[in-house]
Amino acid sequence: MRKSGKKYLLISVIAVVLIIIIVLVIKKSKSQEGQKVTVEKVEKRTLIQTVSANGQIEPAVNVKISPYISGEVVSLYVKEGDYVTKGEKLAKIDPKIYISAYQQNKASVETAKANEANMKSKLAEAQAQFVKAQLDFSRSEKLWKSNVISASDYDAAKATFSVAKSTVTGAQESYKASQYQVKNAEAQMQQAEDNLNRTTIYAPNNGTVSQLNVEVGERVTGASQFSSGTEIMSIANLDVMEATVEVNENDIVQVALNDTAIIEVDAYLNHPFKGIVTQIATSANTTGTSVDQVTNFDVKIRILKSSYQDLIKPNNPIPSPFRPGMSATVDIQTQRADQVLSVPIQAVTTRAPEKKAEMPNSEKRAREKLNEKKTASVDTEAAKTQEYVFLYDNGIAKLQKVKTGIQNNMYIQILDGVTEGQEVITAPYELVSKKLKNGDEVKKVSQKELFSTR
Repeated sequence: MRKSGKKYLLISVIAVVLIIIIVLVIKKSKSQEGQKVTVEKVEKRTLIQTVSANGQIEPAVNVKISPYISGEVVSLYVKEGDYVTKGEKLAKIDPKIYISAYQQNKASVETAKANEANMKSKLAEAQAQFVKAQLDFSRSEKLWKSNVISASDYDAAKATFSVAKSTVTGAQESYKASQYQVKNAEAQMQQAEDNLNRTTIYAPNNGTVSQLNVEVGERVTGASQFSSGTEIMSIANLDVMEATVEVNENDIVQVALNDTAIIEVDAYLNHPFKGIVTQIATSANTTGTSVDQVTNFDVKIRILKSSYQDLIKPNNPIPSPFRPGMSATVDIQTQRADQVLSVPIQAVTTRAPEKKAEMPNSEKRAREKLNEKKTASVDTEAAKTQEYVFLYDNGIAKLQKVKTGIQNNMYIQILDGVTEGQEVITAPYELVSKKLKNGDEVKKVSQKELFSTR
């Protein structure tokens, strides 16, 4: 029994040792294989850097129609979607009170003119009396000097002459006042006539009725210095359309006037449109609270008609396939580089520069004074992370510092650090961005093999 027990114990120990040896051999073989990665060659490509933004399609010219006067809408001569020309009748506001006001002011003008004629005749009468008084005073003055008449008669003739002169002056001023009254009445009549004419609303320009906000029977308010009045309708020139998008403050500095843009409209999938940046806002749109505040700038992009010419229907009175308010996604092309060295974006990673070995204290103190002025700049540079790629070199990952340029959605330009034809490690992302180190062993495989699940 003791011999058999020892025999079983020996067999168990041998089995455990064999298992440990097998595990170590498997681990060693796996470590010798290296970590599986995919690679891609450094190649020359044409890169276009873009800024993406979302917004809406709007007409370049959209005129909002508001009445000058208040009242009830009694007629609408157009409906939404109709094409109108400049001067065409659009709507009618009840003119009854404005007709009455015009007639009252017209009567006031006639009254003022009659008063003016009366003042004119009185002036003529006063002037005639003044001439007679002047002649009488001249004769009386000669007779008085010849001692023919008494001093009292002379004084009476002189007083009559003075009164006639004052009467003429008064009549002249009254006549001027009557003339001003006529002008005032005519101005009021002209205002009443303008208000009467404004009861009929006409189209200020050619375009399409893009929005109709009132119905017959509704009351509207006229425009004033305190209010823009009731918006009756909008007339848009749908022949020229633009996309109004919001660009984040971090990207707006890259956008410039006349930049080319590719526009995607949700209503027309797989049909990109081309546009040109025509306007960049100088003031920001700020939304959200102080904690999660978002700052954007409005950018307007004119859609080129040549890019949607095939969508225009010849029999359709509306000269555009777009409707105001359609959602749009825009890629503004800010920079372009033709045939430059580039790698996939995921191949570029950031690492903090390696610290140099600490020198002996004696040598360090000897160089302290010489390096005193450079210390601040060196420390600042060392604190910055730098960009690297991992080159694939016969199963070894080599860390290579690079300098990057512009990028698109897939590739990034390499200005310095690699040459055409070199292979860079592109995946897996977590390995490249965090775990992979300079000199690690790797195994090049296809993407299918890398991402396959055993």
